[in-house]
Amino acid sequence: MSDLPKDLTLQVQTALQEDIGTGDVTADLVPAHQRARGRVITREDAVVCGTAWVDETYRQLDSTVRVTWRVADGERVSAGQVLFEIEGPARPILTGERTALNFLQLLSATATEARRYADAVAGTGCTILDTRKTLPGLRTAQKYAVRCGGAGNHRMGLFDMVLIKENHIATAGSIAAAIATARRTWPDLKVEVEVESLEELDQALAAQADIIMLDDFSHADMREAVARNCASPRPAKLEASGSVSLAKVREIAETGVDYISVGALTKHVRAIDLSMRLEFAAQ
Repeated sequence: MSDLPKDLTLQVQTALQEDIGTGDVTADLVPAHQRARGRVITREDAVVCGTAWVDETYRQLDSTVRVTWRVADGERVSAGQVLFEIEGPARPILTGERTALNFLQLLSATATEARRYADAVAGTGCTILDTRKTLPGLRTAQKYAVRCGGAGNHRMGLFDMVLIKENHIATAGSIAAAIATARRTWPDLKVEVEVESLEELDQALAAQADIIMLDDFSHADMREAVARNCASPRPAKLEASGSVSLAKVREIAETGVDYISVGALTKHVRAIDLSMRLEFAAQ
């Protein structure tokens, strides 16, 4: 599967500190020598993501806890299916349960939503992209989950692509001026510009933007934009954005655009319903 985020360890560390604070006062009621074993199941169909976050949670708490996976990131699972089995000292298993499942249920939800959209446009040649509408502190995790679900990542942040929007154009004076300034300032970065009309599309094409975002275009205007782009001496990649839903996404893809960006992949997800069932060894 896709490369894991470099800040995964820090994400888990932060989550554990948030939950445990000065100590798990309830787990301390369990005898120190008590052992437990159990399994985690999904109560609904999903696409799995987050296995490494679960592993890292228990690695940080107690490296003797053994997690055995029955599935892998990116795999489709059905309601009632076992995702992993766990065995080891009861205290760290109980302490880590919520943090581990929080990561797994959120990232699986993101991957599941990404898979729904990717499946909806299959065969069109169009790629579904995420946005920066992610949970603060978990952007790399959610973008990893999007890839596990079969969709693609837009820019990671404000640093790895120039994206010129309405206010940037207004301060620069024109689309052409904004793109020219971007080329001079950041010659190694791709330049994308958001346009709100076919006239602005023509300006962006003339200024040789790498990617042009069609903001809330009608389907007819998207098709016209694709035609104009194909006729251009230097075609750009076209990205549809705004008012995108699962019901509409196939029709948008069939206009011929290259990308469709969907904030819902990371913003509107509902956590997958998971359950950890434990058994405790007799004393």
